[in-house]
Amino acid sequence: MPLPTPAARQPMHTRRVNYQGFRRDDGLWEIEGELHDSKPFDIDIRGEGRWAAHEPIHHMWIRVTYDEAMVIRDIAVAMDAFPHEPCPGILPNMQRMVGEVLGKGWRHTIQRHLGNTEGCTHLRELLYNLATAAMQTRAGAFSPRDDGRPPPHLGQCVSWDFDGPVVEKVYPMFFGWRPPAAAKSN
Repeated sequence: MPLPTPAARQPMHTRRVNYQGFRRDDGLWEIEGELHDSKPFDIDIRGEGRWAAHEPIHHMWIRVTYDEAMVIRDIAVAMDAFPHEPCPGILPNMQRMVGEVLGKGWRHTIQRHLGNTEGCTHLRELLYNLATAAMQTRAGAFSPRDDGRPPPHLGQCVSWDFDGPVVEKVYPMFFGWRPPAAAKSN
């Protein structure tokens, strides 16, 4: 179903984001993310330089290695293009994500380690959506957990509503599921 025909307009910016997931021979998993920004015309950034039309202003890569428990084991980052001299200075900070879990609270984890001037806006943006790509890549990520709890994607979108027809068909054991009530403290 295509978008409606747009009004008359001029292209001003292109951002390409790509993720690829891999299973390594050693049993670990990897996601590679790439972000590429360009303009369809020449631009000058005051004090920084000139970029030709379609030349990347940002071209950044992340490779996150993780295990079956979705724990980050390694992270590699490259900046092939960036507009400001200080940008690569945050690359060592990316190692703060090693040991963290690609799961619930992911955006808060990123912000805690790489928020504000501790990180790069563009690398944070790549990390935000990387967790979803990691879930899609890892076999078994959509299986019920050993402890009887539902997979983490249930209850997170209209299709995966605990009371909806998809959960009833794909995960009948969790159809109508409700989280256990929190224990009352005395």
